[in-house]
Amino acid sequence: MGLVSGLLLLPLAPLRGTLWVADHLVQEAERQTCDPAVVQARLTALNRALDEGAIDEVTFEREEERLLDLLDDPVRRLGRPSAAAGTPKGRYV
Repeated sequence: MGLVSGLLLLPLAPLRGTLWVADHLVQEAERQTCDPAVVQARLTALNRALDEGAIDEVTFEREEERLLDLLDDPVRRLGRPSAAAGTPKGRYV
């Protein structure tokens, strides 16, 4: 970035910083929500809760279906195009 463009874009620095933080927060939330290891651990805990009688069969089935959908295709559930489709990762600049 040149000196002139750096000076011209300086007023946008707080906005760019905020967008960068927001983007990283979304990425971390998606990682924690859609990570297969995390989803499988939640499925294990769900099965344990059913075995212990902490939840009923209807609740178990509803939650299990949601978690299995996440394992099936986490990108589709979030409404984002898949990386396999050749879509570059979005950047805020």
